Amino acid sequence: QVQLVESGGGLVQAGDSLRLSCLASGRTFSGYVMGWFRQAPGKEREFVAAITWNRGTISYADSVKGRFAISRDSVKNTVALQMNSLKPEDTAVFYCAAAYYHGRSDFTVTSPESYDYWGQGTKVTVFS
Repeated sequence: QVQLVESGGGLVQAGDSLRLSCLASGRTFSGYVMGWFRQAPGKEREFVAAITWNRGTISYADSVKGRFAISRDSVKNTVALQMNSLKPEDTAVFYCAAAYYHGRSDFTVTSPESYDYWGQGTKVTVFS
């Protein structure tokens, strides 16, 4: 059974940094893409960043390019999201997600509906 457990959220001031971590377990993740999404109060869940487990191919939402960095450690089975220059509009619950994407014609890296597994979320609050 796949489990994704996020950690690292917190309350920070604008301009500060946070590092989120997602511990993935329950299977090998070859052929998977690991994503970070976020959901602010009253808003839909939105894509933040994603990385393929095998090749490390990366995608970012335009709103976080140049500020956030996603990485994965295939030995520790973790996916990290380094968040720098945080803004109040980054305030949200951040979720780790996993999707098996090989051969899937319906897979869209930015779509929450494409992902099969989700963590419970970690809250990030940025105050000005």
